[in-house]
Amino acid sequence: MSRAVVYHFGPFALDATAFRLTKDGEPLAASPKVLDLLRYLLDRPSALVTKDDLFKAIWPDVIVSDNALTQAVSELRQLLGDDPAKPTYIQTVARRGYRFVAPVQAAASAPDVTRAESPADGGIPAIAVLDFTNVTREASMDWLSTGIAETVTNDLRALDGIRVIDRVRVVESARRAGGALERIGADLGVRLAIVGSFQTAGDRLRITARAVDVATSEVIADAKADGPVGGVFDLQDRIFNEMAGALGSQGRQAARMPHDTSSIEAYRAFTDGRVLLETLDAAAIPQAIAHFEHAIAIDERYPQAHVGLANARFFEYELSRARNHPDGALLATAIAHVRRAIEIDRDLAEAHATLSFLLVSAGRAAEAKEAARRAVRLEPAYWGHHFRLGHATWSGERLAALARTLELNPQFPFAHFEMAMVHTARGALDRAGSVLREGAIVQDQQADRRQRYPARGLHWLLGLVRLASGDLEEASQEFAREIDTSTTQLYAAEFRMNACDGAGFAHLRAGRSSEAAAMFRRALEHFPDHARSLLGLAAALRRQGDDAAADAAIARATAATEALRRGGRRSEATLAEAFAKSVEGEKDAAVVALHRLVDEGDLPFTGWTVPIEPLLDPLRSHAGFVDVLKKLRDRAS
Repeated sequence: MSRAVVYHFGPFALDATAFRLTKDGEPLAASPKVLDLLRYLLDRPSALVTKDDLFKAIWPDVIVSDNALTQAVSELRQLLGDDPAKPTYIQTVARRGYRFVAPVQAAASAPDVTRAESPADGGIPAIAVLDFTNVTREASMDWLSTGIAETVTNDLRALDGIRVIDRVRVVESARRAGGALERIGADLGVRLAIVGSFQTAGDRLRITARAVDVATSEVIADAKADGPVGGVFDLQDRIFNEMAGALGSQGRQAARMPHDTSSIEAYRAFTDGRVLLETLDAAAIPQAIAHFEHAIAIDERYPQAHVGLANARFFEYELSRARNHPDGALLATAIAHVRRAIEIDRDLAEAHATLSFLLVSAGRAAEAKEAARRAVRLEPAYWGHHFRLGHATWSGERLAALARTLELNPQFPFAHFEMAMVHTARGALDRAGSVLREGAIVQDQQADRRQRYPARGLHWLLGLVRLASGDLEEASQEFAREIDTSTTQLYAAEFRMNACDGAGFAHLRAGRSSEAAAMFRRALEHFPDHARSLLGLAAALRRQGDDAAADAAIARATAATEALRRGGRRSEATLAEAFAKSVEGEKDAAVVALHRLVDEGDLPFTGWTVPIEPLLDPLRSHAGFVDVLKKLRDRAS
């Protein structure tokens, strides 16, 4: 039996088991790495903690710069309201490290009698379900490895008193650990794992599963089911029911739910489509669509297949944003499919979460928030729903939802990107940089392997933040890292273009107009009608004295801006208008456009990049621009 620890200092309390920091009882939004840093310091009050100690504890097996630690400490101080010149909590010991100087009381919370401990949900047993092994190695049945594991995972979520680790984390952990259960357990913070296998003989299928204590290799429970291949659903239900009974958990008995299908062919088509879609590989989207459409053709009332098709059509819509006039029909089709899923099963949380994501792109923020909140109510322990809630909201609600996302799935780096959006709008660039560095580390660790829901863009945004802070060297390095990413992943080309723009602006800052023009032209190779790239090119050409070419680039940018407006992308068009006025020296007109952007934006987070946009540098001392920044900051606070 172990007891969870709660650290009390000043008005703050850190619950080490719940991995949550509060001030006067109110939760504070903080990234996992900052909370790791705080706990390490609280465990050693008054003691000198060296930088090497912190690097080993907070970033094990990862090489990071001193700046990453400095930024993490800075973010923690901001969170605690600590003044480094007159520290109440964290004292810097020059060239040595840090010391936590405030009194700390560590109190034990209620006893924890569970087999597994969770940093996010203390007191609730945590279980990881691994892919099932295809013993007979029949290639046509490989899809069941993931299919059975996904089904068992989803069924276990319905039980009371059990927390199931998300499959995204389990798959990645198993890959890193080479399948070693003890390492998986340590990585995920669990003591129990469900491992299993299946084998076929003619038209017969046998599925076996065991619940294993990962520390001792003791088998806690086992289950076995035999039957015809066509009865795979019944076999999976028997596995789940036997496992749940052996674990002593309370909850529903497995049975075909409204979001299931009775067709094994439809189930296989859906599983194949989902696996393809989760790679976010643009080249795989048509094939994923074909799988989902096949599943729906077999079973029109298969709501999960409608959700899968909605996501795939939405990804097609996102690819169409390469044009300034995106294909709105694709977005409408996606929304129609997910609404059909909800008609079939009103309690399918994934459908409501997906609807939220689509409604954000449709500019319907209020409906998007409500849909995401319903998904969280239906499945509060799933990280994806919290991410969709964060995506649909802004300011403190976004930060809290994304902090919860990272508690449940620390291997989802794009949550860091969306947290940094809020900090950027607030003008808290140091904090935005710290959050982005933490996410970029995870993103880079995933770069060399097949990753579900991979991320791109963090290096670009970090580069833009560093450029706005005056650090040309680090900014250029970050832009280069983003540009060097070679992938067909959704959004990758867009972020490469952004990074080429960023590198162009860095060259302009350094007085290298020829190099800047070359980078803007490189950006235009990806998206020939992108207004920011064209205006950056115009600025570079003006410096070279080529006014005719600059005027031509501005004319193209004006046409691109009008195309954005006709395509319904009003906020992007208004920002591009402000860029153009700034480049042409019409500061008052640029500021008027920015006020219109902030006041009439489609969503609460419209204009969040304004504090770091290089094309707006000529406006920095303009009183009206200062007012724009204040509006953004107030909205994000």
